Amino acid sequence: MRMVDIIDTKRNGGVLSDEQLQFFVDGVVNGTIPDYQISALLMAIYFQDMTKEEQTSLTMKMMESGERLDLSRIPGIKVDKHSTGGVGDKVSLPLAAMVAATGIPVPMISGRGLGHTGGTLDKLEAIPGFRVELSEDEFINQVAKEKLAIVGATGEVAPADKKIYGLRDVTDTVDSIPLIASSIMSKKIASGTDALVIDVKTGTGAFMKTLDQSRLLAKALVEIGKQAGLKCMAVISDMNQPLGNKIGNALEIEESIDVLKGKGPKDLTELVLTLGSYMVVMGEKAQNTTEARKMLEQTIQDGSAFERFAAMIKAQGGDPAVVDNYQLMPQAKYKIPFKADRDGVLTKLSADEVGTASMLLGGGRQKADDALDYSVGIELHHKLGDYVKDGEPILTIYSNRQEIPDIEQLLRESIKISDDGKVPTLIHEIIE
Repeated sequence: MRMVDIIDTKRNGGVLSDEQLQFFVDGVVNGTIPDYQISALLMAIYFQDMTKEEQTSLTMKMMESGERLDLSRIPGIKVDKHSTGGVGDKVSLPLAAMVAATGIPVPMISGRGLGHTGGTLDKLEAIPGFRVELSEDEFINQVAKEKLAIVGATGEVAPADKKIYGLRDVTDTVDSIPLIASSIMSKKIASGTDALVIDVKTGTGAFMKTLDQSRLLAKALVEIGKQAGLKCMAVISDMNQPLGNKIGNALEIEESIDVLKGKGPKDLTELVLTLGSYMVVMGEKAQNTTEARKMLEQTIQDGSAFERFAAMIKAQGGDPAVVDNYQLMPQAKYKIPFKADRDGVLTKLSADEVGTASMLLGGGRQKADDALDYSVGIELHHKLGDYVKDGEPILTIYSNRQEIPDIEQLLRESIKISDDGKVPTLIHEIIE
């Protein structure tokens, strides 16, 4: 078998066989296929797409290229959640604690951020002493005991994806639905969970900018999951403005804890409850999402979700006192108000540009090896559809430099105040 023939087949719109995809993935992992041929096939897939069968086959081959976690020692149905990423998206943190408080084991393997989307592991490392790297045994034992752990990938999970992902980034083939879907699902299937809820973002701050694109991706992810034997569903949620009110690592930990205290912002709390309801049903603790939602709300009211989060922090070496004292996390030197320049309704609050502003303050990475400033970020005081007055602060910038004309200019371009506007839809579609 020759790689050039595989490229030719896909370039001309053909369907790749299981054997051809296996040859490709093997060659990626063992280094026998050069980067230029891998890149050529990625570009052919980008233009010619893949069938559902090809997507599933590629996903499974990539998953099988590395280790697969065996979570059989953890009793119960293991349920996880994945998000395609967005600005202010700290959903995993309160969500995992709330679902775990209902008795469902949540073994969550998360990632780091590149660019403005932020990573769950980066947020957790704003907590002094918190360990995101656990051995496989530590991870399994903690989930069995505490019902919850959030860690980085253990072992060599889906090594083919690491190579392919790096080449996608530099060959402008990132936004190919079959390549996105196989990348996400190869790692999630390898993580060993029984059920998966996927939060597919749509809008200016999301990977997929349009609802049509997001719908295609959500359906591809769910289809692959089901063919691989996972209970799987997706929620398409809005990312035309940041989620919640706080953007930045330590700030997002604060807001996550606020949710668990029943003091979180409305949109973030609503999305957590929506995703969590499906997780509870999949975990067979409730018959329907209405019953599941009541159970999740109870975990906030009785403090059990808050206790789960504090227990996870302690189990992973962090200082659990942060749940009551946010000052124990890194604090920015300056808090700079950003004010409205007229009366009116806030009709534009671009998630993409607000996220970029947070990144340029030091809260995100432009390169994979960039060091993070956990203390910086942005706090919103108003959301889309809110009426604001001239001179009233729209947001506060948390910075460690006093002069920030670049940030202020970027934010000015990302915000629009008009005579009228409306509150955007948070949940666009459910894909089951």
